Amino acid sequence: MQKRLIDKVIIVRRAPGAPTRGILAAGPLAIRCALGRTGITTRKREGDGATPLASMRLLSAFRRKGRLAGLHPALPQHWTRPFDGWCDAPAHAAYNRPVRLPFPASAETLQRADRLYDFGVVTDFNMTRRKRAGGSAIFLHIARAGYAPTEGCVAVSPADMMRLRPWLRRGTRLIVRG
Repeated sequence: MQKRLIDKVIIVRRAPGAPTRGILAAGPLAIRCALGRTGITTRKREGDGATPLASMRLLSAFRRKGRLAGLHPALPQHWTRPFDGWCDAPAHAAYNRPVRLPFPASAETLQRADRLYDFGVVTDFNMTRRKRAGGSAIFLHIARAGYAPTEGCVAVSPADMMRLRPWLRRGTRLIVRG
C-alpha cells in the first residue's frame, strides 16, 4: 500500500538558500527545478510570481508538435495550435481556463516562441472552485536555460521531463512544500 501512495506523488521543496529553485522528488528521482520568481507562498494571488504551497492533481498535458517526441505520459493530451491560449484575467468568466486566441481579455499563448510550453502538465490549482485572482495557469512545464524563475509554475529540463514520464498520469499529485 505504501509503495502505491509513493508512486502517485511528486514532491517539490525549495532548494536550500535559493527561493526560486527547488528539488523535485518522484520515487527514486531527485531533480532540479525552477520555481516562481518570488518563491513559494501560502497565499497565491494572480500576478504575484509565486509558486503555491499546495497539493495539486495532474489533470492533462499539452504539447507542441515535433517537440519532445518520445514523451508519452498516461494523461489526456492536447496538441497545441497557434490559437490556443489560457485566460489569466481574474474578472473574466473564462479565468484559469483554456481559450481561443485572439481573446478579448488577458490570456497567454500556449505556443510560445521559446521552449517553455513544448510540453506542459495542467494541474487542478484553482480550477474546481475558482477564486477570482487566486492564481491561474499553474503548470509543470519545461524550464528556461539556467533554471530562471517562472511566473509561479514548476519547471524542469526537457531531459528530466522525460525521466518524469512514469509519474505523469491521472491520480498523481504535485505537492509543493516550503
